[in-house]
This record gives sequence, C-alpha cells and structure tokens, in this order.
Amino acid sequence: MPTENRPAAVIVLAAGGGTRMKSATPKVLHELCGRPLVGHVVAAARELGPQELAVVIGHGREQVAAYLEAADPAARAVVQDQQLGTGHATRVAMEALAAQRELDGTVLVVTGDAPLLTAGTLRALLAAHQDAGRAVTVLSAIVPDPAGYGRIVREDGAVVAIVEQRDTDAAQAEITEINSGLFAFDAKVLREALGRVGRENSQGEEYLTDVLGLAVADGLAVGAYVVEDWHETLGVNDRVQLAEMRRLLSRRINEAWMREGVSIIDPASTFIDVQVELERDVVVHPNTQLHGATVIREGAEIGPNCTLTDTSVGTGAVVTNTTSEGAEIGQDATVGPYTYLRPGTRLGAGSKAGGFVEMKNAVLGQGSKVPHLSYVGDARIGVNCNLGAGTITANYDGVSKHRTEIGDFVFVGSNSVLIAPAKIEDGAFVAAGSAVNAPVGPGELAVARSRQRNISGYIERKRPGSPAAHAAARAREADEAMAEEGD
Repeated sequence: MPTENRPAAVIVLAAGGGTRMKSATPKVLHELCGRPLVGHVVAAARELGPQELAVVIGHGREQVAAYLEAADPAARAVVQDQQLGTGHATRVAMEALAAQRELDGTVLVVTGDAPLLTAGTLRALLAAHQDAGRAVTVLSAIVPDPAGYGRIVREDGAVVAIVEQRDTDAAQAEITEINSGLFAFDAKVLREALGRVGRENSQGEEYLTDVLGLAVADGLAVGAYVVEDWHETLGVNDRVQLAEMRRLLSRRINEAWMREGVSIIDPASTFIDVQVELERDVVVHPNTQLHGATVIREGAEIGPNCTLTDTSVGTGAVVTNTTSEGAEIGQDATVGPYTYLRPGTRLGAGSKAGGFVEMKNAVLGQGSKVPHLSYVGDARIGVNCNLGAGTITANYDGVSKHRTEIGDFVFVGSNSVLIAPAKIEDGAFVAAGSAVNAPVGPGELAVARSRQRNISGYIERKRPGSPAAHAAARAREADEAMAEEGD
C-alpha cells in the first residue's frame, strides 16, 4: 500500500552530457556552494523519505556513480546506455526499480541539474498531487520570460497539454506558465503510459511530457502545481548559468543564516557552503568564504578576507585575514592577520596564531602564543608558551618529517630554529637567535649561537671608497670628537 505523503520513488534524471559546459567533468558534478548539482537534488529528494531513490546516469557514469556511492549509498544508480530522451530515461529507471519491487503510489521525476529545488517544494507537489487524486501533476512556474520553455496549456483552468516552444502558435507563445520538467505520477499510470510513448518527433526521442498527453487522452485527472519561486525550476546548461545559480543559492543561504541570528556584514561578498554550521551571534565580515564541514560557534567573529575549509571555530574566537584547512580553533582564540592554518592544526582556548604565521599538524596549548612571522609544523606546544618572531620548527630533514615537543610555560626567543626531533621541557627558555638541536631540560636556558666578534676597520679595508666606508669614517670621526670633548 502507498504511504501517504511519502513517495514510492523519486527518479533523478542525470544522464545528459552537458556539452555546453565544455568540460571533462560531467555537468551534474559541477559544484555549487559545496555540493555538486546532482547532490543538491538528491539531498532535497532524500528529505521526503522515498521508498526508492534512483538516479539515472549516462555520460561520465563512473564519476557520477562514485559520487553517489560516497554521498548517498542508498541511492540506486541506473545506467541509461543510450540517451533517448527523458521518457526513455524514466522507463529505464522504472524497469530497474520494478526488478526489486512493484511500485505502488506516487513517483516523482526530477532533473539532476536543478540545484535550487527544495524539499519543501517537492512536498508541496506531492501533497497537491495526492490531495487531488491525480494521475499526473506537473510542477509549473510563472516566469518573466518563457522563451525556450514548454508552455502549460489550460482549458477552463484544467491542464490539457504541454506544448514545446517550437510548436507553439501565436497565442500559446504568450503563455508565461511553463513546464519545469518535474512531475508527480501515479506509478501504475506512469508504467503503462511509458510503454506507449513513441519517438515520432524531430529529436527521435521519448518525451516524458507525452505521458501527460496520454493521461489527458485517457480521461485521467491531470493538473499542475505552480511553484512559489520560479527560480527553483531553473536548470544549468553552461557556466554562465552555473555562476548565476551560485549567486542565487548563496543569497538564499546567507539570508537563512541571518534569520537564525548570524550577522553577515556584506552578503554579496560572503560565500557559505550548504553544509557549514553557524551559531547565533556569529559575525561574518566581507570577503569571507566558508567551505565544507566548517563549524562556527556562538559569538565568533570571522573575517574580513578569510577562507575556512573543514575548520571548526570555538565560541568567541576572532579570525581575520586567514586561510584555514582542516584546523580546530579553540574558544576565545585569535588568529591572523595573514595566517595559514593547515590540516591537523589545533589551537587551544585563548591561544594566538598571529600575523604571517603558518602552522601544520601542530597543537598549540591553552593561552600559548605564536604572535608573528613563524612556521610551526609537526609540533606540540604546551600551555602558556610564547614563541618569538621568526621562530621555525625545522621538521623536515630532506627525507622524513620529525616532531617538536614543547612543554608548558616555555619561552622561545625571536629568530630561533628548533631542529626536530626536538624536546623543550617545562619552564625552559631559548635565547633569541638560537639553533636548538639538543634537548632542553626543565627550567634550562638554551643558548645555541656563536659568540659575537667585531672586526674593526673591516668595511674600509674590504670596500674602500664605498658609501658604507664613507659613512663608517664619518661616524668614527664623530665618535672620536665626542670622546675628546668628554675628556
């Protein structure tokens, strides 16, 4: 028995070649706000809890199938060896699903290149179809410019036909209600009608729209559900349309977060992927991109000029002018400006990775600071440490990576190199300019530099007549004059 408000199946048509994309990547795998085109459609369909979810694949089938296996293993990939039209693709999917179970109820057919389609619209289409007891319901839209679309033809309000653009007469060409290519069907009606759809047309293809015409001819109930936002029906055929979709989806995402209590200072320059999570009172400054599985906790401040990918940011943290990939930024930590956090980096609560700092696979303990101009890789730094400007953990010996272990309350002076494997224990100090290549014990001062030696008259002998030699001579004469006055 069919389950009310739950489709028997959703069929996603994603076999097309997308030649106008001019790409080695299948059209439906081009990404939009962190998810491929077909991924957006599959995610929306999955929210309805369909008994079956099938994706018809063709061009680039190996790539599309691999994506589906990773993103939604329960989705069934159905191969359409020859692309003979939307009706043929749907028939192939119905035959594949029938091999598992006899479908009974409502089947939704959607296109795989409509990333703005929402689960809410699919639910509304499903409800309208079931409530009216129809055989076929088409999702239609009222658009400002219907050129290129099939027109919904009505008589006394009832849908009687879908007429393609090239077949419209003068009156039909003026119709602004268009066919989106998305349908709800009674499964039995669809299965029977697909067996009668022919290929006697200019394209030599089986058109899914012909099912609606057959249902009308059979006297079955046919109707349309007009979508509230016509943008949801838009498909992507080239990169210009892809960019436009990105703009529209980004606006939708940003507006949704702002209504949840997030401050986005300049939505036009802010791009947030669909899987990103933000909490209330987060502030996002201009020119910021949040990608992948990034999570920003309450009250954190991000930007300007940040690109965070798969990064978690703790409550109250401040991150500015930073690129971060796979890092964890703790509560009340500060990062930036001009900072690069690479995978495996974890910053403790109240810690700081300052200006022109790069960190990779490094743990920075609570309250510790790497204020500026430093590289910290493959290291663990304890609590309340301070690494001076220019500190480097030399983690690579040309063959292997090695770790640096720094205890608690350690101070490292500016322009020091810690040659891994290195261990600096609690409370130790490293003098500025040191090259540390041996363990430093608790509370020890490490001085690893040669004694300074000044060679008098060096410049005048080696570079006689140079500006530096003249400057040195003048300074020496001035010093001697001052010394004589002091005597």
